Amino acid sequence: MSVLMGKQIVLGITGCIAAYKAAELVRLIVKHGGQVHVIMTRSAREFVSPLTFQTLSGNPVATDLFALYEERKIGHISLAQRADVLVVAPATANSIGKTAGGIADDLLSTAIMATRAPLLFAPAMNEAMWENPVVQKNMQALKSLGYYVVDPGWGDLACGAQGKGRLADVEDILDEIITILSPKDFARQEVLVTAGPTHEPMDSVRFITNPSSGKMGFALARALKQRGASVTLVTGPSALFSPRNVHVVKVKTAQEMASAVDKYFSKADIIIKSAAVSDYRPTVISAHKIKKQDAAQQIEFERTSDILAALGKKKGNKILVGFAAETHEILANAREKLQKKNLDMIVANDVGKKDSGFGSDVNKVTLLLPGGEVVALPSMSKDDVAQKILDRIVLLRKERAAIPDEPA
Repeated sequence: MSVLMGKQIVLGITGCIAAYKAAELVRLIVKHGGQVHVIMTRSAREFVSPLTFQTLSGNPVATDLFALYEERKIGHISLAQRADVLVVAPATANSIGKTAGGIADDLLSTAIMATRAPLLFAPAMNEAMWENPVVQKNMQALKSLGYYVVDPGWGDLACGAQGKGRLADVEDILDEIITILSPKDFARQEVLVTAGPTHEPMDSVRFITNPSSGKMGFALARALKQRGASVTLVTGPSALFSPRNVHVVKVKTAQEMASAVDKYFSKADIIIKSAAVSDYRPTVISAHKIKKQDAAQQIEFERTSDILAALGKKKGNKILVGFAAETHEILANAREKLQKKNLDMIVANDVGKKDSGFGSDVNKVTLLLPGGEVVALPSMSKDDVAQKILDRIVLLRKERAAIPDEPA
């Protein structure tokens, strides 16, 4: 279940061409189970109709400081009190300056002043405005007050210029909202995650690999960061964008992944090995492309290093979680791997199914623990699977920290 389920998100939209992107942000929040209440300034309504946001959110759009909200409640007070988080996206230089100066002269600015909820600003403006020392001073003032900020990105701007000032990607804004609302039960924890496939070259242009996309490992890294962990993600080749505020180490081969894992292992409190590492590699790598020949070619293979088994031998008090990507006898193979490699938990999934496993946005997994406990999870998004895995790791940590009862 998403952390946004049932949460009340108040979204302030100010007068900027990027106001149209806020429609996608509303859609994503609603998709994750959140309730969105939109406040639009007068200038924002010059760019997008309130009807757009009312349709997407399913709630009336607030625009008038002096109108009663839900017929009898004072608008800015009602919205300020109901907010679990108040987001201003896009946030113009004007709205940032008014907040920094404590000015409350319209519905959005009064709601900002009246709320005790966390405040998140996603600025968007011309690059010269963003670089203006007054705007930067105001931004520092907001940050010093504990307000959250998703800095603008670099790229083409509506004015025709290029530079920093465009609204951050809505996925990044959503990620920050989730981070703000997530429990911080992994705070002060160093976590090492592996993800994706490995590529084992056979010549200068070909390699042996598997269909892993890295989505499960990336989801784990993202969820850990949202819950307060310091995360290092070692990933094989993947087309996915790197998670925000995560230290990403990119590798190609199993040997490169083993070296990277060994480098970051010592400082990690928790290791989650979700990468689909190739078990074999060609014994000889041709320096040139292997050409077609009339006679059949024979290529010899050798085992790659077993990263997970090596970690199991030296893990000590660290928590070590592995994955078992299987196509048959799923639980039996996973249980053998759990015991043989000295894991604290293993996540078993059937990668032979089209609707889960490699490349899919959803997964259906079973968690196995050394004591014999088996937790079968229904099919769900990989982001939700990641949260379930982390919930179980929290329980493992609590069990380890528990003080045994004194004898009577």
